[in-house]
Amino acid sequence: MIFNYIKIAFRSLLKNKGYSFLNIFGLAIGITCASLIFLWVEDEVSFNKSFPKQDQVYYVPTNQNYEGEWRTFYSTPGPLAQAMKDEIPGIIKATRSSSEERLFTVGDNAINRRGRYADADFLEIFSLKFIEGNINDAFNNPEAIVLTKETAAQLFGENAKVLGKTVKMSNKDNYLITGVIENLPKNVSFSFDWIAPFERYRDGAEWMTEYGSNFSDTFVELSPEANFETVDAQVRKLIGKKAEFTDDYAFLHTIKDWHLRSKFEGGEKVGGRITYVRLFSIIALIILLIACINFMNLATARSEKRANEVGVRKAMGSSRSRLMVQFVSEALMMAFFASLVSVLLLILLLPQFNLLIEKELVLGLNNPLHVTMLLSITIICGVFAGLYPAFYLSSFKPVEVLKGIKVTSASASFIRKGLVVGQFTISIVFIICTIIVYQQIQHAKNRELGYDKDQLISMRVNDEMINKFNIIQQDLIKTGFVHNAALCNSQILSAGNNGSGFRWKGGTDTEEVLLSFRNITEGFFDTTGMEIVEGRGFGKNVDADSTNVMVSQSLAELMGTENVIGNKISRGEDYYEIIGVVKDYLYGDMYDTSDPVLFINNPYYARYMFIKTKAGTPINEALSRVEEVMKKHTPAFPFEYTFVDDEFNAKFKNEQLVGKLSQIFALLAILISCLGLFGLAAYTAEQRSKEIGVRKVLGASVTGIVKLLSKDFLKLVLISLVIAVPIAWLTMSNWLQDFAYRIEINWLVFIIAGFVAIIIALATVSFQAVKAAIANPVNSLKTE
Repeated sequence: MIFNYIKIAFRSLLKNKGYSFLNIFGLAIGITCASLIFLWVEDEVSFNKSFPKQDQVYYVPTNQNYEGEWRTFYSTPGPLAQAMKDEIPGIIKATRSSSEERLFTVGDNAINRRGRYADADFLEIFSLKFIEGNINDAFNNPEAIVLTKETAAQLFGENAKVLGKTVKMSNKDNYLITGVIENLPKNVSFSFDWIAPFERYRDGAEWMTEYGSNFSDTFVELSPEANFETVDAQVRKLIGKKAEFTDDYAFLHTIKDWHLRSKFEGGEKVGGRITYVRLFSIIALIILLIACINFMNLATARSEKRANEVGVRKAMGSSRSRLMVQFVSEALMMAFFASLVSVLLLILLLPQFNLLIEKELVLGLNNPLHVTMLLSITIICGVFAGLYPAFYLSSFKPVEVLKGIKVTSASASFIRKGLVVGQFTISIVFIICTIIVYQQIQHAKNRELGYDKDQLISMRVNDEMINKFNIIQQDLIKTGFVHNAALCNSQILSAGNNGSGFRWKGGTDTEEVLLSFRNITEGFFDTTGMEIVEGRGFGKNVDADSTNVMVSQSLAELMGTENVIGNKISRGEDYYEIIGVVKDYLYGDMYDTSDPVLFINNPYYARYMFIKTKAGTPINEALSRVEEVMKKHTPAFPFEYTFVDDEFNAKFKNEQLVGKLSQIFALLAILISCLGLFGLAAYTAEQRSKEIGVRKVLGASVTGIVKLLSKDFLKLVLISLVIAVPIAWLTMSNWLQDFAYRIEINWLVFIIAGFVAIIIALATVSFQAVKAAIANPVNSLKTE
């Protein structure tokens, strides 16, 4: 019986090649789209799964109160880790950690790698797998360092045994290699290429032992028997016990939420990337739904073609259930062919999709989970798409069919039209959402920044570069390609270091205000294009300006006086005089306002050098000259740089991903919908061929016939537009609520989306309508 169903299904596919192509290709697109999304979702939800202690490892953020608002920071006081381990019974391991980028040198080989200074517990908390050395004694030596396999290979060569060898860090400190660990997978939240004992970080500076200094990441491991709520409650009270001057508190953040649920507002967890995982999962299902709708529409539309077959089979004793099984089997076979086409499309498209999402996803057909997922999608699509047509086709009465009575059904026609409306409603929603996402990104990108990001180069610096900066700056300017250069302790776009506890004359509750610090050199404002709106900037003599500071406009406004130049600002026993006011600039969250900034003339805390090339100079030649200068003064350090405008664009990574994927999904939804519309238009033209022939004989024009065939479909698209507009408006209004700096939704967007949908639908239908209108009426009337 099964083989009989398969044989009939094959015959049906071959007999109706055009119909079969539309169905298979539409389903293939839907399955391909869903598969790509599910591969991305799989990667997102698998973050940090390589660490085995999923139920025991926690990160420790802090909530801090500024001006009555709770803000969450991923940093803690240095002594907190040891205090938690000593005083909270449920915590069996705890570690401080700080992420840093360092230069490693072995002979003439020099590479920059980001790694971590950490306590010995770090190795066991993350269950790092040692290839060389031993996890138990890797940090017994204070000058120890553990490298990843990849880093060791880059320094010493592939398969080299490196245990006991030394590497030079930052061209000054020697470290003894006490271990080599397996490379970490790409999908971890806290990646690193090396680990060194925390004691060597900043050489144990005194401020690192104070509870008022939040600077380190803290990780803890709970015992398997520990109760999370009990331990978390104790963690929340610990900072208050140690530092009575603050109401800040730490809390536990599980490893399972590090990647997907790390967004906090008002001190509470409110989501994160999990929003996009859910969104794209829903979109995948919607795309599959659209593809399945095509199948149902075309199957029921062509019901008259199968009516005689159903009538004969029923007359010969076939039951309705057997007929339903047959039609569902045909749908499953079509879904199976669509899956095969989909696999080919995935092989072709996955490399491009990886470039788009900046991941390294693999199809993995040898992975049982992937094969199971593909088969599940195939079966679900086949059954879902085929069930209604099977139910409808098997309901025909053999007596009526064999007598030649038409089997048209008003309910089937209504459902068919409803499904078309559903398809185009979804497509129009996608179009509207795509436009609004694009507008929001451009709105944020085009806002006033307060600095000039174009042709601005950023480089990490080291002590040698800082000590030689004045001569480096002079030589860079002498090349004729560089306008100016300066040092700063943080990237322009990042929040950098910040703190509170400042006082100034006339201020109320000033100690609760959070300020960002910028340790800079005198050419910083000229280099970055920031504007000094009042007073003066720093001079070249650092000592002369050691007690002078500059403030941003927002900080000047907080001081509440018309002219802040000459005013004093203090912290503890340190007093500073304000000599200048800088126009506010945007950093941190590109969709929000930035904290006030305090500028200090102190290059010794610098971590970055900014170089502004002259306008109109070829950037490649300018980079070549800059490299020559850097190699001249710091030959041991590789020349590595980034462009600030690239870093700026990276700030919109999540939104740009949503925007790009929305464009793709909108195109796919329209394409699939148009395939179905094309098939329905062809079927309608075929059904009305005799009517069209009669009209042409009676003098109807081609234009009139095209209008006749198109107007019914146009009505459906207009209904879709009416339904889609409020859905899209509500969806995007909720999405925009996440941004403090956002656009207002313009009704022009809905008009454009509606116009695009109508034009696409008309173009799709008109092809078949014109084809039918210009056909020779003799061919359709000769049987009459």
